[in-house]
Amino acid sequence: MLRLFALITCSLFGLWCQQVQAQDSAIQRLDSIAFLEQTQQKNVLLVDVRTKTEFKQGHLKRAKQVDFLKPESFEAYFKKIDTLKPVYLYCRSGNRSLKAAKYLESVGFKEIYDLKGGYLAVPKN
Repeated sequence: MLRLFALITCSLFGLWCQQVQAQDSAIQRLDSIAFLEQTQQKNVLLVDVRTKTEFKQGHLKRAKQVDFLKPESFEAYFKKIDTLKPVYLYCRSGNRSLKAAKYLESVGFKEIYDLKGGYLAVPKN
């Protein structure tokens, strides 16, 4: 009985720790509907982290293209941005933008939104 109690207590503590850690993250992953809805606001910093070639093949309106695969220019661009300004990121499938979001969090950005599933998840008209 004591063993069961200890197991349940440890499990609950682990879940609580995961919740606290998730709440501390500056990164929020949004589905395409929420992401598109939020990026319709004016003065939103919407960044496509794909290459120029990918960007030319299609992108979201008002998106700024900043290639994550060119670290020097990527870092230079974000050094000029206020770390308190919300940033919305996307790439092709969501992998690069999540890496970019983690980088931005590591340099002090407080509010980062990442498009879960990337540009591929956006409904095409």
